[in-house]
Amino acid sequence: MEQADQGAVRPDSITEVGEDAVMSVTVPPSLPTLTEEEQEELRDELLKVEDEVVTLSQVLAAKEKQVADLKRKLGITPLNELKQNISKSWQEVTTSTAYKKTSEGLSVAGQKATAAFTSVGSAISRKFEDVRNTPTFKSFEEKVETLKVKMSPTASQGDFGDVLTSTATSDPTVPVEKRPEATPIATQEEQPH
Repeated sequence: MEQADQGAVRPDSITEVGEDAVMSVTVPPSLPTLTEEEQEELRDELLKVEDEVVTLSQVLAAKEKQVADLKRKLGITPLNELKQNISKSWQEVTTSTAYKKTSEGLSVAGQKATAAFTSVGSAISRKFEDVRNTPTFKSFEEKVETLKVKMSPTASQGDFGDVLTSTATSDPTVPVEKRPEATPIATQEEQPH
């Protein structure tokens, strides 16, 4: 292992208990009493395990650095990793049973709403058709047609809008010509400079 790596300690690692602290540990009276030789063996084993923990922490720090370098060389940034994690999580969500059931439920609800709106639209269309077929509406159409013929010096074949426009003029003897569509006034942005 490199010399620089030996000094690296992870901030979340367990702090090392010094040899002095190990030597000052006293055995509680409730535990079975160990001989001096057994205590010495346990102290040695404890020191070895603590040294292994420090070494493993250093190895882990070196491996984490190596991973970061490899990712940097491959162009894998933390943002890319986040995007991949979000994408993977979204895929897991969309393949979950709960999502599928909810999606199917919303789809059915949408289909039912579409059917309801179609039904309402059809009912309104039928109602308008029924109104057009009533004697009152037919009588109104006939009166408008009669008025149109009486107001125009020549019998025109204009549409209902033409009839209404012609009856709105002040002089009923003057025929109304179709007026051109109004053109919007150009804004300052559109005017040439």
